[in-house]
Amino acid sequence: MVQSVSKLLTVDEFITYYGDNERYELIDSELIEMEPTGPHEQVSALIGRKLNVEIDRQDLRYFIPHRCLIKLLGTNTAFRPDVIVLDKTQLINEPLWQQEPVITSGNSIKLIAEVISTNWQNDYARKVEDYALLGVPEYWIIDYLGIGGREYIGKPKQPTITICTLVEDEYQKKLFQNNDQLISSIFPSLQLTAKQIFAAGLSVDV
Repeated sequence: MVQSVSKLLTVDEFITYYGDNERYELIDSELIEMEPTGPHEQVSALIGRKLNVEIDRQDLRYFIPHRCLIKLLGTNTAFRPDVIVLDKTQLINEPLWQQEPVITSGNSIKLIAEVISTNWQNDYARKVEDYALLGVPEYWIIDYLGIGGREYIGKPKQPTITICTLVEDEYQKKLFQNNDQLISSIFPSLQLTAKQIFAAGLSVDV
């Protein structure tokens, strides 16, 4: 993601003018231009596919929307997650959903995955705080290039998946690297390793 537009917007203006434009999200009234690479999209697609298999296999009332905004109430911020799993049973309580794909309550969200790029600070710091305050039960940070700060992924830096699990009002974090099997409280039967996800970011199959 590259911050490139200086005009300040309210969150309602952003939804009106940019809600359908997948290139942007809004953080503290500032437009943030999202410029994902091809490998970034490959990783996002793999995660979505694997989670959809689990949703179907367990016949859960969840789904992964093609596009979705998270509007943080009381702020001029609207995030556009790479992958978000929603609970169909909770959408009746969403005031905007019938008109546009905008979520305002953490009760509607089961899991969010962000595949980080150049602006990794937002995913490791800002979104960890905001998603916890919103009450998102599980947040995955997919650092398939190993570019996050050492305080987040350790030293030496290497590709890492951080799974944040909400306990009361704070996230407990666990790091997954190499052949580590991912551990998800939302999808406890998920059979997926960190290495499988990282391999999806390769430009060609190996």
